Amino acid sequence: MFKLIKVAFVIAALAIPGVSLAQGKIAVVDLQEAILQTDLAQKRMGQVRSQDDYKADKSEYDKLKSEFEDLMKKFQKDAAVMSQEQQVAARNKLASKQADLEHVTGKLQKAEAAAGQALLQEMAPRVQVVLKEIIAQEGIGLLLQRQSIIHADGGYSITSKVTDKLNQIIEE
Repeated sequence: MFKLIKVAFVIAALAIPGVSLAQGKIAVVDLQEAILQTDLAQKRMGQVRSQDDYKADKSEYDKLKSEFEDLMKKFQKDAAVMSQEQQVAARNKLASKQADLEHVTGKLQKAEAAAGQALLQEMAPRVQVVLKEIIAQEGIGLLLQRQSIIHADGGYSITSKVTDKLNQIIEE
């Protein structure tokens, strides 16, 4: 995830050299979100999610989550009448199930992150073109990456404009 953010910062830095010194509007962009919201990204994530390995992991995740929730409900319901030994055993079983769930979650996230990283690298040149175009059209004098901002009103964001332009470029 941090690699994705680093790539996004590099893309932003490469796309706006010298422009930040000009007078004009201030805008904020979340490049990662802009890219991952494109039609191409949605298609690629769909491809990842339709792979047999991913489906098996997702099925395992759903099963483990259901089992964990059932164990948790049973423990919460019966904890008052359980002996100390039974409570320890139930907690250990919950901890084991949670560890299994976290492992499978990690596998799912890793598969999606790998696809996202590849997509960010593939889209970098297109993002530069789109950012330059939007900066010129909007008269933006300072463009900031969303992750480096503590607060920005939604009106400053050009993220959806970047996504829309990327979708147009990809379709062409």
